[in-house]
Amino acid sequence: MELAIIIAVVVVALVFDYTNGFHDAANAIATSVSTGALTPRIALAMAAVMNFVGAFLGQKVAQTVSDTIDPGTGTPGLVIVMAGLVGAITWNMITWYYGLPSSSSHALIGGLVGAALAAGATANWSVVLEKVVIPMLLSPLVAFSLGFGVMIAIMWIFRNAHPAKANRGFKVAQTISAGAMALGHGLQDAQKTMGVIFLALLTGGIVTESDPLPLWVILAAATAISLGTWSGGWRIMRTLGRRIIALDPPRGFAAESVAASVLYTTAYVFEAPISTTHTITSAVMGVGATKRLSAVRWGVARSILTAWVLTFPAAGLAAALTYWFIALFLP
Repeated sequence: MELAIIIAVVVVALVFDYTNGFHDAANAIATSVSTGALTPRIALAMAAVMNFVGAFLGQKVAQTVSDTIDPGTGTPGLVIVMAGLVGAITWNMITWYYGLPSSSSHALIGGLVGAALAAGATANWSVVLEKVVIPMLLSPLVAFSLGFGVMIAIMWIFRNAHPAKANRGFKVAQTISAGAMALGHGLQDAQKTMGVIFLALLTGGIVTESDPLPLWVILAAATAISLGTWSGGWRIMRTLGRRIIALDPPRGFAAESVAASVLYTTAYVFEAPISTTHTITSAVMGVGATKRLSAVRWGVARSILTAWVLTFPAAGLAAALTYWFIALFLP
């Protein structure tokens, strides 16, 4: 029975990874598609491949995710992990339906913490605060500021360039920046699923805390997120690519470069599972604000901010309700 639950949790984790892929596919490619630098199909293919490769570039974020809660052992602990995943998937589906680029990462952490609290298990608040909440608040501010600053620098450096030639050059450059963004997305988000699967294996007694991450876990997470990316996320792509601000190639390049840099820094230096969605959205707003503040559609930005604020509690509540429902059938 316990082995069956472990398998079920792994399957649900990979379903979450798949939804993460199509929910967050827009992060890597929306700016490139909206500026005409890449066609949607080529952009999706590149993003899927780079997501897969990025999943193999580190495991620090996976470790942080597996440390966010201590669900205990055996079937009760596995049910907590399962409920956390269901809560995250539920919020992902709601925000995807309404085209809101919310954070799959924070939905996952919120779901795990919500399920743990509902079950009376331990949430490691120091990890949640230092590695999740503080980076969650700082990364959008950093991305917005860097996006604004980098775009100002680009405008000054290329102030005498011929607009048509500059645009062509930045369309080529966007191919590189979009690839870097997709690689960072795989580095960050595939690891979150790896962390949850490792947590489930640890809870079920399959591995010990000192064991390395099994290769099949890395392969499965990388495959699921890349397949999800390939399936696309057109609703959210429209929000990022057009509804916030109509981007041109230089601004698209600046936004993607800044977002990718923030993703790599937080993964390798701070081991923090930050939101790729928050990061690229804030960078897009930052580069857009260099036109003029009114160029950014702040009404859309307000809706996105609302989704950000609601993600933790909403995913946590969905996870708690799921746990209480499953608990009715537990002996």
